[in-house]
Parts: sequence; structure tokens; C-alpha cells
Amino acid sequence: MSKIKNILFIMADQLRWDYLSCYGHPHLKTPNIDRLAERGLRFDRAYVQSPVCGPSRASFYTGRTVFSHGATWNLVPLPIGELTLGDYLRPNGVTTAVVGKTHMVPDREGMARLGLNETTDIGCLISQPGFDPYERDDGLHPDKLLKHKGGKLKYNDWLRSQGYEGDNPWNDFANAGEGPDGEILSGWYLKNSNLPARIREDHSETAYMTMRAKEFISRMGDAPWLCHLSYIKPHWPYIAPAPYHDMYGPESFSPVHRSADEKTDPNPVFSAFMDTQVSRTFSEEGVRETVLPAYMGLIRQIDDHLGRLFDWLEETGKSRDTMIVFTSDHGDYLGDHWMGEKELFHEQSVRVPLIIHDPRAEADATRGTVSDAFVEAIDLVPSFIEATGAPPASHRLEGRSLMPLLRGERPADWRTSVLSEIDYAFYAVRETLELGPTDARGYMIRTENWKYVYFKGFPPQLFNLVDDPDEFTDLGRRPEHRPKCQEMHNLLLDRLLDRKNRTTMTDEEVLGVRDKEDERGIIIGKWAEVEAGA
Repeated sequence: MSKIKNILFIMADQLRWDYLSCYGHPHLKTPNIDRLAERGLRFDRAYVQSPVCGPSRASFYTGRTVFSHGATWNLVPLPIGELTLGDYLRPNGVTTAVVGKTHMVPDREGMARLGLNETTDIGCLISQPGFDPYERDDGLHPDKLLKHKGGKLKYNDWLRSQGYEGDNPWNDFANAGEGPDGEILSGWYLKNSNLPARIREDHSETAYMTMRAKEFISRMGDAPWLCHLSYIKPHWPYIAPAPYHDMYGPESFSPVHRSADEKTDPNPVFSAFMDTQVSRTFSEEGVRETVLPAYMGLIRQIDDHLGRLFDWLEETGKSRDTMIVFTSDHGDYLGDHWMGEKELFHEQSVRVPLIIHDPRAEADATRGTVSDAFVEAIDLVPSFIEATGAPPASHRLEGRSLMPLLRGERPADWRTSVLSEIDYAFYAVRETLELGPTDARGYMIRTENWKYVYFKGFPPQLFNLVDDPDEFTDLGRRPEHRPKCQEMHNLLLDRLLDRKNRTTMTDEEVLGVRDKEDERGIIIGKWAEVEAGA
């Protein structure tokens, strides 16, 4: 196959897979993402390595599970020895830049140990992490946090140049509404979610990041690039600019997905998460109905801007040699299963959209089709490596290239299960359950018919996805299902044991070690030297 020259890697933050019309939402129309699906391959069963921003993205960028790369939560640095997209593609001449969110934290201790800082070229790349710096913006800038980070934000500088005054227009305009007497009403509070943001739509975060992506692509000219356009929305604060704030009303909402049975003797960990403030709030009458117009409007806004970006790529001729990937870092419960946020392993949280448009003729066989193969976030790095012709790194990468699937070829040994995990040591749930910081761990393995969740120190969860696709009935503590739990536990253990931890030597080098022992004079177990000619 010919090599892909450019990659547009689009990620929306906290976007559920079922809130796109091409994935079946009956009222939220996303014609431009649908158009991408018509021109590419839509994966119906894509899963993230963790239903939390930071560890999920670390797996997207490294091609390795959370169990392996170690960045288990948002504030946990990615170890300095981990390679990311830029490290794999840059030697092949591909500039790899981020526009928007990464949610990654640099390993400053590791950098200091090696005498590196962010003012050096290599230190800058490591702190980004591995992306060439362009417009990184992790999208959470309340006043106190922004001040703690030094008060600087490019988006704020740009907003001030557009006439928005104040130290933090991100907080006071882009993510706030206005009361009847002109008072500023923060978008952080869910009761304000259905208000229009105090900002023109074309000055909002989604519009700004799309503009910056176009500027980066234009600046690259004919040189190859990967642009990670990482939208900050529809992640909270849930607030959208007009006209997107009230496009959707009760008639367009999907019914809440929960059962009273879930609250009858629930798994202790699930029970603790249902009792968090965000879950209790989303379970109250009217909260979900207030948030959904903003959540859905933010998705529609992303779709509209992507439509203009796709049109521009076609007008400039860049679409002919650009692979386009659209996905999300995790979902959002939105009140389903009596939960808010994400964190656990129901489909609403751990399953994401994934659409890939490959412009090469070899992908014509799957254009406009849907794949039911189990795919994971870690599959994108090996896919990008194969597509661009960069050197393979099978001794590090734990995902598999999706290129055969795009050609209509499913390998006979393709995976039959998917893995996800969480480190919940940073949540109040850990204190509720009286756990130490290394004990708050959970792992999910999902097959065609079953989903098994292992919580360290607690009973497991088990769902029969054939009889109970809604995941309302937890069978994990029922004696008659102990054999199935053990079977799934063994499958989980096998997956964890398959991790790639010999990352500093390739498989070929490992195989070559034995061949070099004799020539280096390493003699083990021989009685005597064999005479020549004997």
C-alpha cells in the first residue's frame, strides 16, 4: 500500500458513542460526522483503556494499556521512558502537533534527573507529551487553577483581543451564562447549563480550536503532519453558546437508562460511586433534563465546525492524502445507572465512537460500512505507524493495527475481548470504602456475551450481555455463576500477563542473543572443547 501523508486525529472529550446520528441517536443529527462514516469505516465496538481522561489519552498516545504505561489517573505523570505518537512518527518526517486537550502531566522528576527542562527542545517535547508544541489547552481554567498555573492562556489572550475583558474570559464568558440582572452565572453549576454562554459562537472554544487546527495545517504546507484536534467539549462545564444552547428539548432526549433493581444490594464499589455528589445530583428530578440541551448542543456545534473543516480540506486538495480519525476519550453517564460523570465500566462510560476515513484505494472495500470487531484505544498508534510507513515497535505496542480491517480483512486471531481499568484512589469513594491508595483498583474484561469487573478486595460484577444487554442485573455474587466468574477472571489475568514490559529490546534482538553467545566466548555447561575435525 502507498503511505498516508497526513493524519487528522480528532477527539471529542466525554462524548458517548450513542449521541451521534450515525450511531443511532434518533434526534441528535450529526450530518458531517455521518458523512465521514459514509466515506470511511465505522467501528461499532470501540472501547477505551480507562474511562477517565488522563489514563485513556495516555493509552491512545502510547499504544499501551494503563497497566503498562502507569499514568493511572489525570494527575499521574506519564513516565519519561514511555514513547508517544510523536516519538514514533517524528523520525519518519511527520510533524505531530496537538490543538486542544491532552490532559497529560509531564514527568518532571524524571526530567530533572536527566537534567532536562521545558526550555530545551527535547524537554519541551517530553512535557507535551511527545507532541510538537502548537496549541495545547486542557480546557479547565477556573480562576484559582489558572492563577496556580501562572495565569497564562492563549485562548484568553485571543478573547481579550476580541473585546472580552477581564483576567479570565474563559471562566467569565466562554463558560458562564448571564442572569436577568446581568449577573454572571457560572457554567460549573448544573442549574445554569441551559443558559447561553456569554460569548459569540464563533469565539467559543470549539470554534477557536477548529480555527487553530486550520492554521496549523496551512502552516505545514506540503510537509507531512499529524494534527491531533482535541476538542474540549462536550465535557463539563456543560454550557453552550447560542444558538446551540436550546436546539434540543424534552422531545429529543433519550429515556434515562436505569433500574430500581440496581439499588437493591449493589456491589459495594458501585454503591459508593452511586452515592457520590455528582451521581446523586444527576439522579435528581430535572437535572438531566437541564444538562442535556447543552450536552447535545455542544455535540451539534462540533459537527457543524467539522463540516466546515472537512469542506476546507476538500477545497484545498488535502483530503486526497489525509487520513481522518474521529473518536472520544470516554463517555458520560448523564444519569444512566444512577451515575454522573464516567469512571465505571457500563457501556455508557467505556464505549466510544470510532470512525476512520482512509483515502487510499485499498480502503474502498469498507467505505460506508460498519465493523463489529472489538477494537481498543491502543490500536490507533500501531495503525498510524503502519499507515505512514514508520518503523514498527511490536515489542512496545500492545494494540494492533486496524489497517487490515480497513481493507476488509479480519485476521483469524483478532481479539475476542476488550480490557479497561481504573485507579479510583483519587476519589472520595476510596475513603468511603476505607481503602489505601494502592488498593482502589478495578478492571473490566468484556467478551461477546459477558462483562466481568474485578474490584481489588471486593466481590466482582458479572453481566450476561445476551439476557441483560442493559447491564441492570449483577450476577457477580450469585453462587451459580462462580464458574463463569472464574473463567472471566482467568481471561482477565491472561490479558494482564500479556503486557509488554520488555520495552528496551526488540523481539528480534531477544532472538539473536542466543546466536551470539558462542562468538562472544560465553560457554555454559560444556565438558571440553571439541577439536577441529572431530
